Amino acid sequence: MTPGKDFIGIGCGAIIINDKNEILLLKRTANSRIDSGLWARPGGQVEFGETIAEAVGREVKEETGIVIKVIRQLEMFENISEDKTQHWISFGFLAEHVSGEPTNTEPDKHDEIKWFLVDQLPNNLAEHTKKSVEVYLKTAKII
Repeated sequence: MTPGKDFIGIGCGAIIINDKNEILLLKRTANSRIDSGLWARPGGQVEFGETIAEAVGREVKEETGIVIKVIRQLEMFENISEDKTQHWISFGFLAEHVSGEPTNTEPDKHDEIKWFLVDQLPNNLAEHTKKSVEVYLKTAKII
């Protein structure tokens, strides 16, 4: 049985902010299952027995090699593919960069990894990332 295909998958991702008020994003490869070619927040699937916040930290470390501190949940996003073959519920979090230099540790899934100034984000954002950024900008003390 495959999460998101045979049953609803639970995902998570983080808007990670550094000390320059930049956001870390990953550009998905053209052969990604979903959001191919789009910039997205780091994240992934929640595993059985871990909290969503724990999953966000683990997934970010796996995808980028950095350590984060989760600040708070931003939103929840439901994604059902147009052809109705995938169904995910994903939780977005705000996190701060604690340590490590971001590296693309999954080049089979991501073409690039890059810090972006909050007011200079790319136009081709994945929908769940757009939603997280919107909520972050509405609630951030520093923009």
